[in-house]
Amino acid sequence: MAVLDITDDGFVLDGRPFRIVSGGLHYFRVHPAQWSDRLRKARLMGLNTIDTYVPWNLHERRPGEFDFDGILDLAAFLDLAAAEGLHVLLRPGPYICGEWEGGGLPSWLLADPDLVLRSTDPAFLGAVEGYLDALMPIVLPRLGTAGGPVIAVQVENEYGAYGSDTAYMERLYEALTSRGIDVPLFTSDQPGDLAAGALPGVLATANFGGKVTASLAALRAQQPTGPLMCAEFWNGWFDHWGGVHAQRSADDAGAALDEMLQAGASVNFYMFHGGTNFGFLNGANDKGTYRATVTSYDYDSPLNEAGDPTEKFRRFRSIIGKYEAVPDEEIPAPGEKLPPVSVELTRRAPLFTDAALSALGTAQASDAPLTMEQLGQDFGFVLYEARLPASAAGPATLAFDQIGDRAQVFVDGQPVGVLERERHEHVVSFTVPQGGARLRVLVENQGRVNYGAKLADRKGLIGGVYLNDAPLTAWTSRPLTLDDLSGLHFAEAEGAVVGPCFHRGEFHVVQPADTYLHLNGWTKGVAWVNGFNLGRYWSRGPQGSLYVPGPVLRAGANEVVVLELHGARVTEVELRSVPVLGPTEL
Repeated sequence: MAVLDITDDGFVLDGRPFRIVSGGLHYFRVHPAQWSDRLRKARLMGLNTIDTYVPWNLHERRPGEFDFDGILDLAAFLDLAAAEGLHVLLRPGPYICGEWEGGGLPSWLLADPDLVLRSTDPAFLGAVEGYLDALMPIVLPRLGTAGGPVIAVQVENEYGAYGSDTAYMERLYEALTSRGIDVPLFTSDQPGDLAAGALPGVLATANFGGKVTASLAALRAQQPTGPLMCAEFWNGWFDHWGGVHAQRSADDAGAALDEMLQAGASVNFYMFHGGTNFGFLNGANDKGTYRATVTSYDYDSPLNEAGDPTEKFRRFRSIIGKYEAVPDEEIPAPGEKLPPVSVELTRRAPLFTDAALSALGTAQASDAPLTMEQLGQDFGFVLYEARLPASAAGPATLAFDQIGDRAQVFVDGQPVGVLERERHEHVVSFTVPQGGARLRVLVENQGRVNYGAKLADRKGLIGGVYLNDAPLTAWTSRPLTLDDLSGLHFAEAEGAVVGPCFHRGEFHVVQPADTYLHLNGWTKGVAWVNGFNLGRYWSRGPQGSLYVPGPVLRAGANEVVVLELHGARVTEVELRSVPVLGPTEL
């Protein structure tokens, strides 16, 4: 049993003074076969605790349908942490931010136009309570008070940056405690948001990357007694498509860490190991301009995306060793990497064929386009189709009320434009052929906003579509989640293809190991290896490669599938031992 108590002077664990030295490691961003390796390295850096969010939107992708298997096996992850001798800070949300799709809030909440997120709205709280009911059988036996590793649980996440409704926070507190959570609860907010996000009687912690003395002073002003803790020490940062790769030097971050530990504070590194936004699970920001987060969540962390120790790992370990005991073991060497290989993608399956579309999704007819949420869809694409009438033949303008987030427009199969939410684009012009034409609009959900006031971020075509200022009606909306590509029929590539297309190739592996998929010469799309969705690529950068976890590979034949949305100058992709995360300045 490991029971954490809070005193006027700090933390006490099993009756002894205790400093939490923790690191963020999100199980859902790391292949399950690699959890043990990452947890061991956390202990070797000197951490005594691991911090993880719990992504509600993955555990309950459909209302009432819960998944705790595979990469979502929270119980197995917590048990592995305990086996490594690590405690756990559990952050179940319901909102988690984390540069994660929708901040972890399920998209199906947005199907109700009247539901108010992160509030005392009964519809929202009812959904939260259903989620917690499903979570508790996993968590309660693993609380420190029951002999497990979980020594503290967070209430919500950075709520002070969003609102100041204490009644809402109190309802969440009651939802947790009434279900048996009897370890200390805590809140976390940035220094300027502490007052709005605090909950009377609950430990407040602060999130910051620098200005350590001032930030701890702000926490002490809010909370005159009790432990000082930085619940998110931002030792790195995340990247957006079209931006640069964020980096923070080991010396700069190390100096802030030293200052924090010298002040007697507890710390949680955000992140110790970032991992990857596999599939379609990156979030986005929108403070007037929408910007999607990239696939990599390397975060310039002590462990890089492949789990290899970096200079920060060594620097932080040395600093922690000045204040706490650090294991007397060698720092692990970088893991094995796959030898370089070029893979020819010799077979393909165009998206705009009846066979491919039928295998990937079922169209629904309606007067106006349906949003993803109305379709019961969370991630991926929606293909919208309508008929342009013969009466519109000639120059035409097509306008959209709102696009979430990126629309490719085709007339009789020919691309006529791309409209991006990021660029505030809404209108495309083209010529309608004599006799009318088939209109197709392929819309990509590039990631729901995960922070700030715009969390109610619906996807697809939202509102009306207008042809020459007249409403265009009689649509079909086809959800393309791309969860399963097994129904696609690939044929040998011959000639050029117009429009989105799946490309497939095979390669041979002697001994599986980590690698990076490089897509030089490709434009934008999604890549899979052996059916595992690696995530999005985009020539816009900064990211130029996709991490391939070794456990995804197998000895012998392996498959790569690439959905290219536009076109490529090449027919091959490459597997290399090093990533391209992009330039650090433009």
